[in-house]
Amino acid sequence: MASGILVFLEQRNGAIRKASLEALSEARRQANGKEVTALIIGENVKALSAVANKCKPTKILVADNAQFANYSTEGYAAALTTAVKTVDPQYVFAANTSMAKDLIPRVAARLDAACVTDVSEIRPAGDKLEVVHPMYSGKTRGIFELKSNVSFITTRPNIFAVQEAENGHHAEIVDLPVTVDKIRAKVTAVHASEGQKIELSEASVIVAGGRGIKGPENWNILENLCGTLGAALGASRAVVDAGWIDHQHQVGQTGKVVSPQLYIACGISGAIQHLAGMSSSKVIVAINKDAEAPIFKHATYGIVGDVFEVVPKLTEELKKQNS
Repeated sequence: MASGILVFLEQRNGAIRKASLEALSEARRQANGKEVTALIIGENVKALSAVANKCKPTKILVADNAQFANYSTEGYAAALTTAVKTVDPQYVFAANTSMAKDLIPRVAARLDAACVTDVSEIRPAGDKLEVVHPMYSGKTRGIFELKSNVSFITTRPNIFAVQEAENGHHAEIVDLPVTVDKIRAKVTAVHASEGQKIELSEASVIVAGGRGIKGPENWNILENLCGTLGAALGASRAVVDAGWIDHQHQVGQTGKVVSPQLYIACGISGAIQHLAGMSSSKVIVAINKDAEAPIFKHATYGIVGDVFEVVPKLTEELKKQNS
């Protein structure tokens, strides 16, 4: 009989994603004494078990293979499917990242299993789990009880806290042999654009700009604030469509959904599609010279003023506080 939770831990560039550790921590909280098994897929990734061990899984499966050096849907799907059949879990957790959006539904369909993505809350419902999924741009929530033999859940980043264990825990590390007969589509090269150091969807602080910054030459004003706060740089769809900044910075319904501790919206009016991507932020600070801008209805704190006056003064004051 299916039991326990299997957690897929995504690794990129030799590091496990913070959002994956959040999913692993939540699995521990929901396991109710049952086994929690972590899964790491990649090449030369066994050393990452030490990072996963801090979140106190019962066991760590490592699918280490040269075929997994770069992500491929077919290869990773084969590895995850093998892990599910080996562990026979009741639930499979993963962080709701770009990779998981491709991988998790595919494996769930392959196993004819229930799948709910981008979950913001997980709670017990008898001997099963009940999950909450925000819908219609966050205006309502769907509550789902998962009843299939194995069910897949992806967790929204920055919602669930990472809970590291005290020293002394030693999870069992097990090699997971995976045979992939043929990968029809594989990555032959990766050409990375110059991106920010902090992943937008995982950032605890985000400074975002809209049309109010007046042009791409003015991003440095927000970048200075980002540097002072250790924040990621975000943007509205309007400025992305205008070509002022790359799409990887876009927050919103057609961009990235974020849930930081602090979101500073600079010169952003607050269109519905943008609010859909950041309304779950813990604290929202809006800076806009238009006192009637819709963003103020959703802001925790609002500053009616010119971005070009307010942001440099805010940056200067924060630097004084940090010195």
